[in-house]
Amino acid sequence: MNKALPWFALKSVPGIGNHFFKRLLDRFKFPAHVFDASYEELSEVEGITHRLISAIQGHKTPDWVKRELDLAEQQGYKIVTMTDPEYPPLLLQLPDPPPFLYVYGNLGNSAKSIAVVGSRNATHYGVSTTIHLCSELASLKITVVSGMAMGIDTAAHDGAIMGKGKTIAVLGSGLEQIYPRQNQKLFHAIAENGAVVSEFHLRAGPKPYHFPIRNRIISGISMGTVVVEAHRKSGALITARFAAEQNREVFAVPGNIHSFKSIGPHNLIKDGAKLVSNVQDIIEEVPHLIKSHIANKDISQNKILDRLPPLSSEEEQVFEALGPYPIHIDDLSRKLSMDSGKLSSILLQLELRGIVQQDPGKLFSIEIKNMF
Repeated sequence: MNKALPWFALKSVPGIGNHFFKRLLDRFKFPAHVFDASYEELSEVEGITHRLISAIQGHKTPDWVKRELDLAEQQGYKIVTMTDPEYPPLLLQLPDPPPFLYVYGNLGNSAKSIAVVGSRNATHYGVSTTIHLCSELASLKITVVSGMAMGIDTAAHDGAIMGKGKTIAVLGSGLEQIYPRQNQKLFHAIAENGAVVSEFHLRAGPKPYHFPIRNRIISGISMGTVVVEAHRKSGALITARFAAEQNREVFAVPGNIHSFKSIGPHNLIKDGAKLVSNVQDIIEEVPHLIKSHIANKDISQNKILDRLPPLSSEEEQVFEALGPYPIHIDDLSRKLSMDSGKLSSILLQLELRGIVQQDPGKLFSIEIKNMF
């Protein structure tokens, strides 16, 4: 934990927030170098004041810092700083990333991540939809990020674990203040299948103003954010807004038009969010999430065929002409030199057997779940 000491020391200087911390790090590379810098070197930093330079040069590390680091070590938590390989790479694109994160578990490579958030008081439809969606994301080796709240967040983590994948929970409290308390068991399950992270001190409580701060991390870690159920003033919509501001994808799952919990997702869709009815709707927007996984798996049509029920020679011919990306039936007909009526019949049979998926506009592709 000694390597983290200069990071905590610099963060504890009055007047240094995340934004200015990053500015200092961009100039001096490491916090220890900031304390070693001369007055002239510090004065070259944009926006710095004489008062802040004096505060840095006269700063003494508070006693609580050593106690905090000792407690983290005793509890088996890690401190992951901005220069560590494990630090989420997408967070570094933010203008004000946390200088360090408290981590319980293993962040690993979190670059392929999708956030899934929504109502704490979720409906059965919302929970079941979230579990199914996140299980499929996890099976595609995509990390599911959420906030470990009740309702949709809990379903997102559960779904990822059920899909035998990785999940990350971002807390609005410290790691020593599990919130909500009902999710204590989930807290440990997430750490075994990914990581629980926080930028707040270990014993920080779940203050209301912590959650918008937490939400920007959820979206910041992820390539896109999916909102499942949310009322008009839901925190999930704050996460979606952060995602848009961070130039990340925003997705929304439609719901019952008579439910107030559908207002949030439906308004997002009206404003241009991508409507999600299945996992492929997400993959289409961030295809690079899946390309490397396909390459690593060395998947071929023949290997997929080995796992499918027996197909006739014509069904095999059609199947082998398809791929993960939709193709129009007319293009497929020309590619196969097959009559469109006959092709439509074969495609219908494959679709009924769950082998082929049809999208609006007579577009066909291999059902995504059959690829892995």
